[in-house]
Amino acid sequence: MKPLNDAGNLAWAQRDLRHLWHPCTQMKDHERFPPVPVRRGQGVWLEDFEGHRFIDAISSWWVNLFGHAHPQINAALREQMETLEHVILAGFTHAPAVELAERLARITPAGLNRCFFADNGSSAIEVALKMSFHYWQNRGQGQKTRFITLENSYHGETLGALAVGNVELYKDTYAPLLMPTLTAPSPDSWHRAEGESAEAFALRRLEDMRALLEAHAHETAAVIVEPLVQCAGNMRMYHPAYLTGLRQLCDRHEVHLIADEIAVGFGRTGSLFACEQAGISPDFLCLSKGLTGGYLPLSAVLTTDMVYEAFYDDYTRLTAFLHSHSYTGNPLACRAALATLDLFEQQPVLETNRELARHMARLAAPLAEHPHVAEVRQQGMILAVELVADKARRLHHDWRERRGLRIHRKALEMGVLLRPLGPVAYVMPPYVITPEELEQVFAALTAGIEAYVE
Repeated sequence: MKPLNDAGNLAWAQRDLRHLWHPCTQMKDHERFPPVPVRRGQGVWLEDFEGHRFIDAISSWWVNLFGHAHPQINAALREQMETLEHVILAGFTHAPAVELAERLARITPAGLNRCFFADNGSSAIEVALKMSFHYWQNRGQGQKTRFITLENSYHGETLGALAVGNVELYKDTYAPLLMPTLTAPSPDSWHRAEGESAEAFALRRLEDMRALLEAHAHETAAVIVEPLVQCAGNMRMYHPAYLTGLRQLCDRHEVHLIADEIAVGFGRTGSLFACEQAGISPDFLCLSKGLTGGYLPLSAVLTTDMVYEAFYDDYTRLTAFLHSHSYTGNPLACRAALATLDLFEQQPVLETNRELARHMARLAAPLAEHPHVAEVRQQGMILAVELVADKARRLHHDWRERRGLRIHRKALEMGVLLRPLGPVAYVMPPYVITPEELEQVFAALTAGIEAYVE
């Protein structure tokens, strides 16, 4: 398959480049590699304007859970469009928002009874940060204004979300605009000593967090983490013991815990929410991406009655949380989310995912012996391969060589969409992928790795 060589695709690409500015893209690259025009999607497959098909092995930036054009979600949206497309959520309400808030409170970790809707993942992070900060102001502890984040973390690209992230590629340019934060060493298992278990390393890193909190808890509003997988930070993974211990530390030091499950929620890690594997409930749970099954922008911040009550007072006390988005709680997005949650209730999704994850592990196992593969790691339906120039010393190739593009291009030729993160190629497919389709994905990944190291 060569989806960029046909006249129909090139015509759309040319029209695109006259006006569109694409995300996370150096637009000059499109002089050599035009954007791939997509005409339609069905299940795990995308199709261009010349009829070439390719498997969406990254779930279209990790949002698509049950495939493109899912008939049940489609039907729910058609019905909702005939009833109510949108209404202001300040002073008004509607059935999809109420039903979704109820269901999220029911299925998320215990105690998260209050739901605040926003438009996207970054907006959810902004809400959680502001809500935590404002909570302490309302409680008369105005000195608690700082946030602790992890090395290699990523929480979005609005200014507050960037500030609490730690991936230099996204953050450094905007440093003068960002609030200062405190950074703890990451517990990701890539950094563990030879022979050290992932759990032992996570607990060792927890001591660094303990020291940071002992020194700064008096001025800290919250700790923010991505549970189990630092996705944009090269799919680095860590043991749930870190989260268990972190919850205890935050309780001891009276600091909020914000769990950013925007990328890992809704079954990605093997449980419905990653926090479940640590047996914890955060003070704020941020959800987006898979929330609507990949259909429409929507995010939710779940929090506790205790947090809610700190804002509940007479208007003249000026304690209300005055944050809003025009499309907050959009009925169409909420209905898509409800249809997505229906699929979890009606089908054995997590059990199926676990079997698919085992198949992914079997297909990836031979890659561990590759002379340029330093690690194959997996957490549920997320599998990552770390590529290096020197396996013994774990040295990466020069990032300026942009070898990941070779994987992307080779995989497209073989009918698979992969989009490596620097030296890390990963597979994060929709849950409806078949074992045979996974075999095509891993054949393309294997060929892409060979192209990477040529």
